[in-house]
Amino acid sequence: REASSPSLGKDRADTVIIGGGCVGVSLAYHLAKAGLKDVVLLEKSELTAGSTWHAAGLTTYFHPGINLKKIHAYSIKLYEKLEEETGQPVGFHQPGSIRIASTPTRVDEFKYQMTRAGWHPTEQYLITPEKVQELFPLLNMDKVLAGLYNPGDGHIDPYSLTMALAAGARKYGAQLNYPVQVTNLNSRSDGTWEVETPLGTIQAKRVVNTAGFWARDIGKMIGLQHPLIPVHHQYVVTSTVPEVKALKTELPVIRDLEGSYYLRQERDGLLFGPYESEEKMKLQESWVTNGVPPGFGKELFESDLDRIMEHIEAAMEMVPVLRKADIVNTIAGPITYSPDILPMVGPHQGVRNYWVAIGFGYGIIHAGGMGKFLSDWILEGEPPFDLIEVDPNRYGKWTTTAYTAAKARESYGFNNIVGYPKEERFAGRPTERTSGLYNLLKSKCSMGFHAGWEQPHWFYKPGDETGYKPSFRRTNWFDPVGREYKQVMEKVGVIDLSPFGKFKVKGADSVKLLDHLFANVVPKVGSTNISHMLTPRGKVYAELTVSQLYPGEFMLVTGSGSELHDLRWIEEEITRGGYKVEIENVTDEMGVLSVAGPYARQVLQKLTNEDLSDASFKFLQCRHLKLSNIAVTAIRISYTGELGWELYHRKQDSVPLYSAIMEAGQKEGIDDFGTYALNVLRLEKGFRAWGAEMNCDTNPLEAGLDYFVKLNKAADFTGKQALKQIKEKGLKRRLVYLTLNTDNVDPEGNESVWHNGKARTVIGNTTSGCFSYGAQQSLAFAYVPMELSKVGQKLEVELLGKNYPATIIQEPLVLTEPTRVRLQRKGESPKI
Repeated sequence: REASSPSLGKDRADTVIIGGGCVGVSLAYHLAKAGLKDVVLLEKSELTAGSTWHAAGLTTYFHPGINLKKIHAYSIKLYEKLEEETGQPVGFHQPGSIRIASTPTRVDEFKYQMTRAGWHPTEQYLITPEKVQELFPLLNMDKVLAGLYNPGDGHIDPYSLTMALAAGARKYGAQLNYPVQVTNLNSRSDGTWEVETPLGTIQAKRVVNTAGFWARDIGKMIGLQHPLIPVHHQYVVTSTVPEVKALKTELPVIRDLEGSYYLRQERDGLLFGPYESEEKMKLQESWVTNGVPPGFGKELFESDLDRIMEHIEAAMEMVPVLRKADIVNTIAGPITYSPDILPMVGPHQGVRNYWVAIGFGYGIIHAGGMGKFLSDWILEGEPPFDLIEVDPNRYGKWTTTAYTAAKARESYGFNNIVGYPKEERFAGRPTERTSGLYNLLKSKCSMGFHAGWEQPHWFYKPGDETGYKPSFRRTNWFDPVGREYKQVMEKVGVIDLSPFGKFKVKGADSVKLLDHLFANVVPKVGSTNISHMLTPRGKVYAELTVSQLYPGEFMLVTGSGSELHDLRWIEEEITRGGYKVEIENVTDEMGVLSVAGPYARQVLQKLTNEDLSDASFKFLQCRHLKLSNIAVTAIRISYTGELGWELYHRKQDSVPLYSAIMEAGQKEGIDDFGTYALNVLRLEKGFRAWGAEMNCDTNPLEAGLDYFVKLNKAADFTGKQALKQIKEKGLKRRLVYLTLNTDNVDPEGNESVWHNGKARTVIGNTTSGCFSYGAQQSLAFAYVPMELSKVGQKLEVELLGKNYPATIIQEPLVLTEPTRVRLQRKGESPKI
């Protein structure tokens, strides 16, 4: 135990980190090591108080999230060399770990995960029951069908790890001060902060909230309600087990997924930790309503073995030696959960220079990597790679305490549930954030959850198998989606796109701001274009449609999951550049309906006196008009690539507008379609999606977005210089368009792409995919090296443990409607 230093030491700092658990200390270590002067960490009691000191300390390379694997890998590599760097022992054991499959569905899940591991450098293997037994001889093998084995996994002593990071942080010049409680935060007009403590005030350029289960209390100081809730997590330690003591090598950590627990060797005994069902698990809800009790630091909750009895029984069946072991210690401590278990890491929208690294359900394995990730972002002005899934701005005002509690309960209970593609979880739904059409449509379709919204995935017809039926193969939505695809291609369909993020921008500098923010030109009044915001390094931070509705007045539209992610970036740019503009987030006030298909014009024309002909209302034009006497902003654009309009309107007008359109389209056979069919339509047209084909891991040139990037425009847009250099050096890889011959399984993104050359190797990855109902085969986008990117190149895509032949084809598979019309005018016959 080290001596505390209750002093501030200084009254100014570049960065003040609030909270001395492993995450906060890791950030202090990384910032200081990278050369940032004036890093101050304030901890209210002592380092590791809170969730760190009682954690089970598991470390694993495994994660279903592609980039979260990078976080895990960095942490493990750091922990391997930390003792050598700081002179502090960390108690790191790396006996490997095995996830156990005891059902055929679980074996499918492992194959699904293996195809996502192929293009990652971390070691992961699907192993036979024989190999599982060889590695963990104390298992009862009756139910074991396979194992997912990560050789570098293990566990670390959380206290020692934090102390080693603290020694490193001090070595590089950071100040760690405790016990020093933060009592208030004041934001100043210049964006700096006053951090108040009983020992005085520190003025800081930025603050980072890493306060664990106190993070809510810190957020409340500045009017933020961070959606976090403490969960009671229990684990049990046994006395010496003779069979364990007799082993020559340490047992790997096992995770029995059906039994929902982890089990590892602890000295000569065993340590076992379950995740109870959502009905049995316990939340510390009083802390959410009343705050954390003032004195709570290194205390624990009362244990409750009855709650975990069924898991103990499952473990005794799987590891029979456990039956004879005595329990010597039961730990029950608080772990902070966000609604989806993932942490919230990054700058927070709506508050300048306020960053968070909170909500860590797995703080030990995330601490090293997240400290580095956040440090790089703070110092370089952009994230080192894309981690939108942990963006704190994925939550908003709709994330109520009741929702957070329902979701944390579900997430904890579902900790070891099978992770299917297109996964839906239903607790806490719907939120208050429903579109105007929700009540009208909810019984007719399978809804998906998008940033708090409910949005139709696919619609039911008599004879369909309704409901959510997840699968690794084609399932109950497969034929209905084909039906909706045909509807849009041959007749006319309507889709609710209300979850789009929608911003209004106006003011003296609006044109100047957008010219600087976007790589495309600013559209003329009455026009719309697709524009990308790039990072200083030339990565794709966001994709939006930009419409100039009136001179200097714009509407910006982004995907549902990007709303506050994009808004924060724009607001920061406005402040940094001192632009005279107002930006208003109108996402919740506006509904959006899209009408698409060959008869779209015919149907809408019945509802308005405006001329909707091609000559009068061209592709990528926008205008205000009335449909059935309802005011809409109509944009002639469609993510389907077919003739279509997006109709922006007041949310309260959604039902009358929808009803009028459906009524008008009876003769044309109008019908609904959902986002699954939309995805097929956009993929056939070769349209890229943000978050799949492009994000902060990709530049627009390799993503094939050259058309939208105007390197010759006068304005020096963010990322322009970096892009010029990228272009000069030449690309190393690029996005290609593949057809695949598969059976009952289709690509969806992040699968390994193989090249069957001399040395058969993984050469890239898919970004998204689907079954093409037009071509009657699978279709995918993938990144591959330049030398393997030519049309006609034969490759293979791995799906559920099997490699399927794939061919690079000329994109798109289906020409867009505007292109077809243009070719017809020239007398050519376009492919459809």
